[in-house]
Amino acid sequence: MIGRYTRPEMGAIWSEAGKIERWLAVEIAVAAAWTRRGRVPEAAMERIRTATCDLERMRDIEREVDHDMIAFVRATGESVGDAARFIHLGLTSSDVLDTALALQLRDAGDLLDGDLVRLTAVVARQAVAYKRTPTIGRTHGVHAEPTTFGLKLAVWFDELRRHRRRLALAREDIAVGKLSGAVGTHAHVPPDLEDEVCAELGLAVAPASTQIVQRDRHAFFVAVLAGIGATLEKFAVEIRHLQRTEVREAEEPFDPGNMGSSAMPHKRNPHASERITGLARLLRGYTMPAFEDVALWHERDISHSSAERVFLPDACLALDFMLAETTDIMDRLVVYPERMLANVNLTGGLIYSQPVMLALIDAGMDRQAAYRLVQRHAHESWEAGTSFQAALAADPAVVAALPPRKLAELFDPTPQLAHIDAIFARLGLGDETMAAPLQSVAAPAD
Repeated sequence: MIGRYTRPEMGAIWSEAGKIERWLAVEIAVAAAWTRRGRVPEAAMERIRTATCDLERMRDIEREVDHDMIAFVRATGESVGDAARFIHLGLTSSDVLDTALALQLRDAGDLLDGDLVRLTAVVARQAVAYKRTPTIGRTHGVHAEPTTFGLKLAVWFDELRRHRRRLALAREDIAVGKLSGAVGTHAHVPPDLEDEVCAELGLAVAPASTQIVQRDRHAFFVAVLAGIGATLEKFAVEIRHLQRTEVREAEEPFDPGNMGSSAMPHKRNPHASERITGLARLLRGYTMPAFEDVALWHERDISHSSAERVFLPDACLALDFMLAETTDIMDRLVVYPERMLANVNLTGGLIYSQPVMLALIDAGMDRQAAYRLVQRHAHESWEAGTSFQAALAADPAVVAALPPRKLAELFDPTPQLAHIDAIFARLGLGDETMAAPLQSVAAPAD
């Protein structure tokens, strides 16, 4: 991932130094396990514990041998003298590569979970803040019925909690190591040593493996990340629509000194939300090579390796950036309640067509007749720019069914929003959520 979209903590996990640090951790843990079994002398183990890998020296060796793991083992061995013969004892390259990769993905998953917690907390706070702020609900982009801006955000809050559960499962699924050798038979490393080393590293063990950890795990992990990205794009697209000039119900924060266009000084564009949309496309794209990597030849080929060197770091880096960007947008979102209310009233009451129809049905009118009557007045009022309520009040069929006061009450949004509190209660979003710690909006147990 380019530096523009790389945050420091996640970047450190996927840096060359971060990778080699984890390769070393695996090698040292294996050597220590052999030492406990008497195969590696204590004196050699003392030197191995201080092993380092000079990255420049490793690159020089790799240019010669065209094999990064061999280059790593040789460069590391040079730092410990004759104790080098006990490094990589009984292992194949993928024992180290896949176990260390699990450490990277586990640690990346932890960072992403923290990002999700922060975003969920911000969305929860904003949902509660705007719980009773009326806005127009739109279906197909067309005004439908009143809702509240807080309810829109409460739906987002619930979606983020679902993603936390999925991410937790994907993190658990990917955090497995393997030290089972060239074809997974444990020919040179016994299963109990594998158990011991993985436990020391904080990993579970792949119960059965070939030369590699099976790539359905990695595909699932990337799919979950892409799913989170799709939700962030959903938020971004909504904000982009709400920021349109003719809507202008909400907009991204625009800091002093910001400039929206090199040509038009008046512009305040939703550039951060558009950036999130673009990165979400990348994340979905990464799922394709991730699933292609599941089917390898026999016990393993290397076709997955080159793809994973790109899409695994990039997927984690991109989502980490997207989550932080979305959190900032949502934390400082500029909301225009007056504009929302103006848009609720924009159609002159057409959005109350369903309450009117239902009241006519309750008064004894046939459903199809009620629908057609209300539809006719609604279309005529919309096209002529006249009052929908006045047109209904002048229709003898409506007057016969609904007293004037009853008809007027149907053009009040309050009854349609009467259950907002009940929905928030289902989500555990009370007014106290605004001041509650982050854990209060964490994913509930299944």
